[in-house]
Amino acid sequence: MATENNIGENIKKRRTKLGLSQEDFAQKSGVKYTTLTKIESGVIKTPSVLMVEKIAKALGVSIEELLK
Repeated sequence: MATENNIGENIKKRRTKLGLSQEDFAQKSGVKYTTLTKIESGVIKTPSVLMVEKIAKALGVSIEELLK
């Protein structure tokens, strides 16, 4: 199972692999920029399922893949 900070790290890795800035990705996913930065940096350790769903959809992956 994922450690607390893995989800933020996984999101950041996948976002940068797609060549998207945090700002661009926030717009694409529909998640507020400030919320996205807090998730990626680990300030928000357990984002809501709705947030994770939006992020996963924008990245083109399943929620389960982000939690690995």
